[in-house]
Amino acid sequence: MARRKDVGELQERIGYRFRDTKLLHLALTHASANFGKPGAPDYERLEFLGDRVLGLAIAQHLFEAFPEAPEGELARRYNCLVRKETCVEIAEELGLGAHIILADSEALAGGRRKGTILADVCEAVLGAIHVDGGWEPVRALIERYWHPRARDLAAAPVDAKTALQEWVQRAGTSLLPRYALIENRGSDHAPSFIYEVRVDGLEPERGAGSSRRAAEQAAATALLLREGMWKSGNDTSGTF
Repeated sequence: MARRKDVGELQERIGYRFRDTKLLHLALTHASANFGKPGAPDYERLEFLGDRVLGLAIAQHLFEAFPEAPEGELARRYNCLVRKETCVEIAEELGLGAHIILADSEALAGGRRKGTILADVCEAVLGAIHVDGGWEPVRALIERYWHPRARDLAAAPVDAKTALQEWVQRAGTSLLPRYALIENRGSDHAPSFIYEVRVDGLEPERGAGSSRRAAEQAAATALLLREGMWKSGNDTSGTF
């Protein structure tokens, strides 16, 4: 469990001092820490709130920062900034992993380095700041860590799934791409998925990845490459 002095150090890195430090402890508490304690709270409710707070803050920033950008471009920038991979990067910059409260078994399984947990805790911390201090301090944190990434995007990135959907829509196909799970293998700590993408009038393609999202992106990339609609260096989907 995170020690109080550790929480103080973490607050310095975050740039916000909680009036109620119990909220920060809650934002750092993974469900595994409450094994055998039915009903004990964890970070999930704060994560739910933080996800929405982040979304609103990023949408407002993009609306103001790119006044000439059409909705589609704003949406692609938005998706890149709020996606789990970005939250993982920022969680690592803040050093959240060392402070996450986990069951010993989860910690030994590498829970402090798991992307899903780091992203969830990052959002939970945003939710906790919003509950404790309101909009301004959480907006300031988002401005410090997310806004530079918005400026660094020279052009709005298009991931493979988005590119495939836009291509299919331009072609006038009646149905959007469909993704189907073909195989789920590997261990709980190192899963592997194979997904197939199907588009009317085209042969399907498959892709593998360590998550559903990654496998779907790989399948979409494979189909775009095969059809000559994608370059091998274009994929911005990540490996989350």
